Amino acid sequence: METFWNIIHQGLLGMYLGGSHGLSDAAFTTLLIAGHLLCMAAGYLLGSVNTAIILSRIKYGADIRDSGSGNAGMTNVLRTYGAGSAGVTLLGDAAKTLVSYIIGTLLLGIRGAYFACFMCVVGHIFPLYYKFQGGKGIVCAGMMILLLNPLAFLIILAVFIIVLVGFKFVSLASIMAAMIYPMAHSWTMAYMPDRLWLGSPTFAVLTAVLVLWRHYPNMKRLLAKKESKIDFSKLFGKKKNGGDKS
Repeated sequence: METFWNIIHQGLLGMYLGGSHGLSDAAFTTLLIAGHLLCMAAGYLLGSVNTAIILSRIKYGADIRDSGSGNAGMTNVLRTYGAGSAGVTLLGDAAKTLVSYIIGTLLLGIRGAYFACFMCVVGHIFPLYYKFQGGKGIVCAGMMILLLNPLAFLIILAVFIIVLVGFKFVSLASIMAAMIYPMAHSWTMAYMPDRLWLGSPTFAVLTAVLVLWRHYPNMKRLLAKKESKIDFSKLFGKKKNGGDKS
């Protein structure tokens, strides 16, 4: 059990570097940098595997980016193809974030998990395989928060649901969730010492800023009162060809 928790906190590479192996300072630094780069590369490459694009091409013979808002994410899939396809998209995006988390944790513990999961969000937004035109990172960011700080996730989820039900704008709910994330992270870390890492607040801020920047067009439409609301009564109906702007 002690070994398990050591892996969670330090990772296999971290445990090796923390041992007495007679490494020179240069070798130690090289391995540490290499470990971070591996975490980042793994997360980014996994994040670039866009579930919405793959699903739309295989199942519907189209590119989701040519429909609705042009966004390669779950909300546009939901509006365009229905709840079933949206559910598959959610699972795919959550799964790639989970695998990123596992790889990062195995390499460098909680520190590596932050690097890998954040880069998974970046990869989802700027996918290498699809000309850097991806989604807005909400599902990946949400899964990242769930894995790294479950208490903060509960707060953010509550905000998301309240705003979505109250105003019926997915984009507004996503924006408010992103804004609250750094604060929720700070509030809850004291209750999760096993997940504490001094660099984690920086990643919380970076993730929030990235998601908010990606929603800038939605903010403009919200202010202009041109943003599309979500119609809960029609979500589980037949497949549609449209999409939303969120």
